[in-house]
Amino acid sequence: MHFAYILYSPTKDRYYVGSCEEVAKRLVKHNNNHAGFTGKTGDWVIKWTEDHPTKSDALKRENQIKSWKSGKMIEKLINKV
Repeated sequence: MHFAYILYSPTKDRYYVGSCEEVAKRLVKHNNNHAGFTGKTGDWVIKWTEDHPTKSDALKRENQIKSWKSGKMIEKLINKV
């Protein structure tokens, strides 16, 4: 199983969209001090996940969400009931 996911940083007030096999492990990596967009704040939280049967499917969903380039669209997805 693979996942598309959305993280949120209160410090940056920004979302991050990604995909992986294990979201909890990936979150730990995002919150460790490293070079890159998620590296410095250490306060990323999981806001949304969606499971996919293949890595390819999860990556397609990640790219679809990134193509929106819209925080409002991401919030709509996160708040979808």
